[in-house]
Amino acid sequence: MILYDYILSPDCYKVRLLASFVGAPLELRAVDFHPGGEHRSAPFLRINPAGTIPVLQDSDLILTESASILTYVAAAHGPDWLGDDTPIMRGRVAQWLAFGHRLSASIGKARTHDMLQKPADIDACRKSGVIALRELEAALIEAHLRGDPFLAGHRPTLADIACFPHAMLAPDGGISTDPYPAIRLWTRSLRALPRFIEMPGIHRLHELKPEPTGSSL
Repeated sequence: MILYDYILSPDCYKVRLLASFVGAPLELRAVDFHPGGEHRSAPFLRINPAGTIPVLQDSDLILTESASILTYVAAAHGPDWLGDDTPIMRGRVAQWLAFGHRLSASIGKARTHDMLQKPADIDACRKSGVIALRELEAALIEAHLRGDPFLAGHRPTLADIACFPHAMLAPDGGISTDPYPAIRLWTRSLRALPRFIEMPGIHRLHELKPEPTGSSL
């Protein structure tokens, strides 16, 4: 499998992270997204006419949406990451894969605005990002009350990978994660998993500061 990759892209990181977790072989081909704008070049547009990343190529198959890429990699190399084969679990995973697009459209846009000077309605992006983080926080509190450390159940699934990078990188777009203790503890659970890998801005668990005292979670 070939991943057309940009090291600072949270959506590309999702694919690299899943591939690491499941031990899937992945060849990385760097795309000069910024400042080079290679994703708008004629050779790249022949691969993906939408001019977006990530792109996964596996023989004749080309996938250009992060949710479909994650689903394919999990199905081929780590089906446990799809969740238990029950309607409730599969529904939860699908819900959070779709929610990941909301995070990309809000937190992700705020981040590229602040870091890469990409045009955006920054106030609207931050407002939508805060709303999304509040929803994520509430869902994680409900999961905690069920005894589940992860979004869809007792073990990690694509639901977690779909949401983790943008939630972690929200401060890059001017959105604080300080008000969300459940999100912070959930990210610790993910960072504690074997084969966890980093990206710029997301570090290993042992580099985190201790959780503030007084947390109820």
